Amino acid sequence: MEILKQILSSDLGSPFNDASFLVFRVLLAVQLFRVHGLKKFRLENGQREVIPNPLGLPDQLNAIVASFADLVVPFLIISGLGTRLAVLPTIGVTAIGYFVVHRKDSPEVRDVPFMYTLSLLLILALGAGRYSLDYYLLNIL
Repeated sequence: MEILKQILSSDLGSPFNDASFLVFRVLLAVQLFRVHGLKKFRLENGQREVIPNPLGLPDQLNAIVASFADLVVPFLIISGLGTRLAVLPTIGVTAIGYFVVHRKDSPEVRDVPFMYTLSLLLILALGAGRYSLDYYLLNIL
């Protein structure tokens, strides 16, 4: 029970900080879903997006992890539900994108996975804040 409280709790210090972080979470998650999640459904030149598989995972597992990270996690971030745990798969995907997939690319290309990774690490460190389902669940428990 104590571990659950640690995972769900988040004290950003003031209502302004909580509101600011809510806006940050929502904008980040919407962008992640809009740009990277929806690519999983779009066809370009009659082809679906090719999901890089630098770790050599089974193709279906790789597709599931990448799709979950870009399609489901944004909604968990917006709602603030299990936020610290929810961001872990997306941190993994974006960090692998930065360190492995784009390691030889220009800084302009590497910038996107780098900024996503940093932003998600901030959410991991701070939690979701007061305006989240995590906060309400913690107070119910």
